[in-house]
Amino acid sequence: MAYDPHVSKTEQLQQQVDDVVGIMQQNIDAMKDRGEKLDSLQSKTSDLEQGAIQFRKGASGVRRQMWWKNMKWRLVVGAGVLIILAIIIGSIVQATSK
Repeated sequence: MAYDPHVSKTEQLQQQVDDVVGIMQQNIDAMKDRGEKLDSLQSKTSDLEQGAIQFRKGASGVRRQMWWKNMKWRLVVGAGVLIILAIIIGSIVQATSK
């Protein structure tokens, strides 16, 4: 604000006060916007955290299912090998006993 000799000191002070009030209103509005953005960010963070918990639970369940599936295959293969060995040993014993 430039100095105008035709304006009284009181009017100049009032103008400065009005300018400061305007700036303070802008600052308050900016703080409200920031607060709303922080609330939004906090909400998104909470949602992301819940999603991560669900993902972790799902991943643990899948890991457990895959472990059991793998274990079942190992048992099937092991049983197959034992049956084949039993057949081979049985035929060898039967051939040597004749």
